[in-house]
Amino acid sequence: SCVQHHLMVWDASSLQRLQDYTCLDQIQYIEWSSDSLFILCALYKRGIVQVWSLEQPAWHCRIDEGSAGLVASCWSPDGRHILNTTEFHLRITVWSLCTKSVSYIKYPKACQQGVVFTKDGRYMAVAERRDCKDFISIFVCSNWQLLRHFDTETQDLSGIEWAPNGCVLAAWDTCLEYKVLLYSLDGRLLSSFRAYEWPLGVKSIAWSPSSQFLAIGSFDEKVRILNHVTWKKITELDHPATVSSKKTIVYKEVEKSPTVDTERLSFPPTRELARSLFSTQSNYDISEVPVSLQYVKPVADRANPKVGVGMLAFSADNCFLATKNDNIPNAVWIWDIRKLKLSVVLEQLCTIQCFQWDPCQPRLAVCTGTSRVYLWSPTGCVIVQVPREGDFQIVSLSWHCSGDSLVLLSKDNFCVCYLEREEV
Repeated sequence: SCVQHHLMVWDASSLQRLQDYTCLDQIQYIEWSSDSLFILCALYKRGIVQVWSLEQPAWHCRIDEGSAGLVASCWSPDGRHILNTTEFHLRITVWSLCTKSVSYIKYPKACQQGVVFTKDGRYMAVAERRDCKDFISIFVCSNWQLLRHFDTETQDLSGIEWAPNGCVLAAWDTCLEYKVLLYSLDGRLLSSFRAYEWPLGVKSIAWSPSSQFLAIGSFDEKVRILNHVTWKKITELDHPATVSSKKTIVYKEVEKSPTVDTERLSFPPTRELARSLFSTQSNYDISEVPVSLQYVKPVADRANPKVGVGMLAFSADNCFLATKNDNIPNAVWIWDIRKLKLSVVLEQLCTIQCFQWDPCQPRLAVCTGTSRVYLWSPTGCVIVQVPREGDFQIVSLSWHCSGDSLVLLSKDNFCVCYLEREEV
């Protein structure tokens, strides 16, 4: 965690503070290396990256991009190279911590997702813009040699994403043009998908962990799923404002004030009693279908209207897909991929801020900007109230790779939620 220019390293199991580091200026981005031996701290205002070693606290590295500036920084998969993107996306500089060598990649494109690595760390794809045309370059990460360079059939490339198996690269066009292109590792165009022609296009995409499905979230409030054999659409998942299927379970969050025993009342009240008097509790009720969800009509004359499927993610076992339709901001939709049917809808009291699947089992964590975290699994739902002093509004969360704990983040604080694993 970081506060201003201070970086603090904690033990994930005991929350014991292990190291403190002081940077030259306010830290705007931090990232662990793949082997957790180094920490990258990006100071974008100064155009500087500082690297710290956990094993050797006295060792440190400073990378200064100078007048070129700095807008993004990240680790390579081997944890020994740092990729810095200069201002105006003039180039990407690859710095080696081992040999102190420097490599340059020209013309990276400023887009939603322009630099992606394969899961095994062998290859990197970079979106580029040259002579008013879009290109993709594929590099070998071991020596940063160019493997393939090809142009794309896009008007304004918006992002790229590797399949988990590293065999297929998905690229999608600007939101004004519905087009998803699928390329092989050697740059061959495998397939092109267009759902319609004139309305707004792709808003989000997600690969299944098995690389068998590609889910495409669209501005028309639908998710389209492509299969990996023919790259054709196998189904469309609608997000209507009214859930009418009797096979869908709708969990509705309800808030209740706690009951207080009048015999315990005293003046002045104790701190524990005062806290219980002015706090509220929430739990899930199962609603009878049909259920009408809160629908927000988008403002058409403003930029970036809240419309379409903006969040989607597959569970680790490929069995479930979680989505959020921005027109219905308080609901999470959970689809059973085996049946291609809507299984569960979680209707919250507040807007969904973030959701993320447990990396080891089908368990979904959701936060809504309140002091509660919501957990769903095929066995049911639970609401956990975060014990705190003062206001703690959870705006983001992240699972530990073991699935035993998750970090809950507010604007100024964080806490760790530990979960007990059931004995099998």
